[in-house]
Amino acid sequence: MIAWKNFSELKAYSRLKALKGKVNLQEAMAGESGAKRVAEYAVPMGGHLTYHYAAKQVDDEVLDALQALADEAQLTDKYQALLDGEVINTGEKRLVLHQLTRGQQGKAVTADGVDKRAFYVGEQRKAAEFANKVHAGEIVNEKGETFTTAVQIGIGGSDLGPRAMYLALENWAKAEKTFKMEARFISNVDPDDAAAVLNGIDVARSLFVLVSKSGTTLETLTNESFVKDALRKQGLDPAKHMVAVTSETSPLAKSSDYLAAFFMDDYIGGRYSSTSCVGGVVLSLAFGPDVFARFLAGAAEEDALAKCPDVRKNPAMLDALIGVYERNAQGYPCTAVLPYSQALNRFPAHLQQLDMESNGKSVNRFGEPVDYVTGPVIFGEPGTNGQHSFYQLLHQGTDIVPMQFVGFRQNQLKTDVDIQGSTSQQKLCANLAAQIMAFACGKRDENPNKSFAGGRPSSVIIGDRVTPESLGALLAHFENKVMFQGFVWNLNSFDQEGVQLGKILAKRVLAHETDGALKAFSDLLCI
Repeated sequence: MIAWKNFSELKAYSRLKALKGKVNLQEAMAGESGAKRVAEYAVPMGGHLTYHYAAKQVDDEVLDALQALADEAQLTDKYQALLDGEVINTGEKRLVLHQLTRGQQGKAVTADGVDKRAFYVGEQRKAAEFANKVHAGEIVNEKGETFTTAVQIGIGGSDLGPRAMYLALENWAKAEKTFKMEARFISNVDPDDAAAVLNGIDVARSLFVLVSKSGTTLETLTNESFVKDALRKQGLDPAKHMVAVTSETSPLAKSSDYLAAFFMDDYIGGRYSSTSCVGGVVLSLAFGPDVFARFLAGAAEEDALAKCPDVRKNPAMLDALIGVYERNAQGYPCTAVLPYSQALNRFPAHLQQLDMESNGKSVNRFGEPVDYVTGPVIFGEPGTNGQHSFYQLLHQGTDIVPMQFVGFRQNQLKTDVDIQGSTSQQKLCANLAAQIMAFACGKRDENPNKSFAGGRPSSVIIGDRVTPESLGALLAHFENKVMFQGFVWNLNSFDQEGVQLGKILAKRVLAHETDGALKAFSDLLCI
């Protein structure tokens, strides 16, 4: 029987807190003992990736405590319940089924009288068939010209994840000759966003993908109108340039305003939707359905690993529990996500939403206040750019910020140049290795400005190259990490009520139903 208890009610809570400061990272990472840790503190992931945690403040005693926490909190049992179709999203009384878009890891799940795995596969097949027809020139514009650009119109999870995945695979697809179409993204209701995209494409040869589960998202519908206006000004019929990704019950579902409609449902939250048609349509158009299928396979491989009850063999759960230790025992308020790969330049932005929208909660699954801290602040930029930006604070600031690095041995385009005895990729990887050790061990200097305290923990995920499989595994790893942390903190990680209040007030402003300070701010902005 699964018990949903607050973290502070578990025996493991006090045991973990008592281990604060247990490991001296400078000593642990020094000399041959450090080299031994690097070899031993590593867990294979899906997609030919490996999670390395030698530079984290853990040892066997801490890892044993994390195992005890995983067992007492029933983490893999809760994950299995989610996979089997139990109502895990208590806030909205919904199932949580994003893993089902990439494989059947649990029992057959039926909801609303429908086999949900069959439903998701069917929609993926529809998206694949549509993309293949576009690529073959069977679906064309009014002049009989092929479409050359796909433009996704969405916001939040309908933008951040798919955009990050597209950018991650763009150069790989060009190098591997699987690149089909350019993709662009419109998200911000700021008219400069849509205008900039439209000014940079051939509108007549562009296919627009409108993504809104409800069919009522204010920003998305506003941008749709902006795009339709641009199409009409060029004498084009918007209905012949647009497809919809929405729910079967939305007003967009059977509208004649779209060439086709692809469906999602309420059991997949926006920030978890990249492996549904929210990401599948635009990624299949851009790279081909086979590439999207490989991306799903990488995610499925990582989902399977997440079922292992042994924390030392379950990379997502181990990553999650080390994060809990850092947040609740060590007292660290933030986590920096630092990919040393330009391909992942928007991945930190996606993880910001994934983590902070999921676990930025102060009440438990039953709406009761919790008496411990929960989700950390997530931020990041690609290396080496970040080194010339905020690394100053990471190295010498008053707060210790744990870091999650991601690095690859090879670049995507397979083009490079040797300068002063090393290639650009070698220089990139050298910086990554150096930063891990600099953060962990620091450096003493008589000049306080040049002294580095060290003791700043990090993990690194390493692979050969960003590929569809490795990207899918990386995405699923972080989705599952966030899920496991939500289970520990007894949160509902699958709703997002925190985004609603601002929307409600904005509607009042636009309807001129304001008073007091809200009216004053509205007047300042000339609304």
